[in-house]
Amino acid sequence: MKTKFKKLSDSRVELTVTLDADDLKTAAKKALEKLAKEVKVEGFRKGKVPTEVAKKFIPENDLNTETIDIAVRTTVIEAFKKEEKNPLVLPSVNVTKYVPGEMAEYTATADIIPEVKLGNYKKLGVKKPEIKVGEKDIEEVLDNLSNSFAEKSVVKRAAKLTDEVIIDFVGKKDGEAFKGGSAKDYKLVLGSKTFIPGFEDGIIGHESGDKFDLKLTFPKDYGVKDLAGAKTVFEVLVKQVNEVKKAPIDDELAKKCGPFKTIEELKKDIKKNLEIQNQHKLEDKYKDDLINAIVKASTIPAPEILIDDQVRAIKDDMSRNAASQGMTFEDFLKANNETLENWEKEARKIAESRVKASLALQNIALAEKITVSDDLVAAKLAELRDVYKKSPEALKSLKDPNVKMDIKNRMIIEATIDFLVKANEK
Repeated sequence: MKTKFKKLSDSRVELTVTLDADDLKTAAKKALEKLAKEVKVEGFRKGKVPTEVAKKFIPENDLNTETIDIAVRTTVIEAFKKEEKNPLVLPSVNVTKYVPGEMAEYTATADIIPEVKLGNYKKLGVKKPEIKVGEKDIEEVLDNLSNSFAEKSVVKRAAKLTDEVIIDFVGKKDGEAFKGGSAKDYKLVLGSKTFIPGFEDGIIGHESGDKFDLKLTFPKDYGVKDLAGAKTVFEVLVKQVNEVKKAPIDDELAKKCGPFKTIEELKKDIKKNLEIQNQHKLEDKYKDDLINAIVKASTIPAPEILIDDQVRAIKDDMSRNAASQGMTFEDFLKANNETLENWEKEARKIAESRVKASLALQNIALAEKITVSDDLVAAKLAELRDVYKKSPEALKSLKDPNVKMDIKNRMIIEATIDFLVKANEK
C-alpha cells in the first residue's frame, strides 16, 4: 500500500491510496469467504460450500465489488496511521481506479485532529481578581432580610412608593395581548424596579378598585427583540394596596435570622458568606480568563465537524429550555424576533470558542501528561450512581463504556484547568 498526502486546510486532509496485487489478493480471499456463505449449491448445505466451488457460482461483478469494498475498509484507517493523522470520523472514500487482481486507487478525505501550537500556558499574565465585600453589600443583604420579615397591612388609600399592590394587568401591542405581558393577583412592591420604566410610577396615586391604562414604551435594549422599543398599553386593575413596614435592622432581626444575639454577629456572618460566594464566582471567572488567554496565545484550527457538533449541542440545550417553558425551539426564536440564520451565526461563534478551548486543554493535558486514575473515575461513577439512583435510564447509561470514557475525559479537563491555575499563580 502506498499513500500520498494532501493538505486541504489546517484540519482537513486528503489521502490518495494505491493498493497493489498483494493487497487485493488478501481482500479477494475475504470477499470470497463472505460471499460463499450465501451461495446455494446443490449437494451442499448453505454456508458449507467450499470457496473454490462457490467461486464458480458467484457473479464476477459481485466478487469484484465485495473485494474493493473490503480492501478500502481494511486499509483506510491504516493509511491515515501511516501518515500520522487521526481522522475525527470515518473518512469519505472515492474509488478512482480499479483493475481486479492487479491494482486499485482511491482517495480518502477526512477532518483530522488539527495540529495545535500552544502559547506559553504557564505565564499567561492573567491577574486573579481580589475578593472584596463592602458595607454596601452587607447593607443590601440586611435590607432584603428586613423586607422578608416586613409586616403588611391593607390600607384604604392611594398607593405610594414602598407599598405592595395586588394587581391584574394585560399588556397589549398593536391592540393584541403579547406573550408574558399578563397576570392576575400579581404582588408588586412599588419602587422595586421589577417592571419596565413607568409601570410602577403609573400605579402610584391609584386606590383599590381603580382600573386604568398605562401607555408605555419598552426600552430599546429590552431582552425580547419583538418588544424592544415597542409602544404598548397595559390595562391595569388595582385590587388591593398593602402598607409595608420593614422590620427594624436591630438585634431582634438578628435573632430571627439564626443563632445570633446581636446585629453585629449577623453582619459578620453575612460578610463571611458573601466572601465565600464571591470566592467561588471569582475562581470560576479566573479559570475562564485563563482559558480565553491560552486560546488567544495559541494557534488552534477548529475543524468544522467539531463546530457542527457543538452547534447541535447548543441547540439541544436551548430546545430543552424552551420545552420546559412550553415552547418549541422555533417558538423561542419567534418570541425573540430572531431568525434561524442569525441564531446559527451567533451559535457558531460560541461553538468555535468552545472547540478551541477544548483542543487547547487537551493538548496541555498531553504535554503535561495529566490523567486521572481508574480509582478516581470509579469513585466519580459511584457518586453519580447515588445521584441518579431513582433513574433507571441514567443508571443504565453509566454502564456504557463511551459514557465512562466521556466522564474520564471531563475529569482530565478539570484536572488540566486546576494545573493551569496553579501554574499561573506562581
